[in-house]
Amino acid sequence: MGNQDLETIPVIDNALFSARDIEAGYGELQVLHGVDIDIRQNEIVLVFGPNGAGKSTLIKALYGRLPLWSGTIEINGSDLSDVRSNQMIEHGIGFVPQTENVFPNLTVSENLDIGAIHLTDAEPRRAELLELFPQLKQRVTQTAETLSGGEQQMLAMARALMPNPDLLFIDEPSAGLSPQLIDRTFDHIAQIRKNGTAVLIIEQDIHAALSVADRGYVLEMGENRFEGDAVNIQKSQQIRDLYLGR
Repeated sequence: MGNQDLETIPVIDNALFSARDIEAGYGELQVLHGVDIDIRQNEIVLVFGPNGAGKSTLIKALYGRLPLWSGTIEINGSDLSDVRSNQMIEHGIGFVPQTENVFPNLTVSENLDIGAIHLTDAEPRRAELLELFPQLKQRVTQTAETLSGGEQQMLAMARALMPNPDLLFIDEPSAGLSPQLIDRTFDHIAQIRKNGTAVLIIEQDIHAALSVADRGYVLEMGENRFEGDAVNIQKSQQIRDLYLGR
């Protein structure tokens, strides 16, 4: 596949989630300069790029943690451009931040209860998620601070999944985990998609993320640089040279 194909950022008409011309930043510092992202139903999409590319800023802007300077965000045709982060779950979007993503002093069970705040009957959903994350099943009465790093990541994902969102944003799921736990984390992400939730991942371990992703976007200097399906990204010599380290 030629590089030109990867550099073309297509617009997907049947997307579940679309972000167009996203501009955002901090104070007077503009970080994002017109970024476009599409996510289809039940699709895993990876965003990667060099340090300082604007990846974390993008996920915060998409989730309403940072105000948009300009651009539009939609899910299922509903405009989310002015929706704040605490209302996103009502529109079908969950979020797993990189840090401080569990309540350390609360038990596994209590963390899941917080995720279920909008549900009238949380028990069936809790049972489903404890099947998805069987290690948590054995630890429901333990406080989150006593869990390993990998188990805390599982709990953060399970809690965000309690309301059964259409789309889950995950920021750096592999951060601080051993290689074995990274593989397990991405296996869980693949299963989340299989169970009907689309996923947007920001991730530094590009090889691990591409093993489960359908498509990827490369950001550079706050702009779209490349886009392609995961197989073609892995095959691209230019992307290997620039971003994959081999």
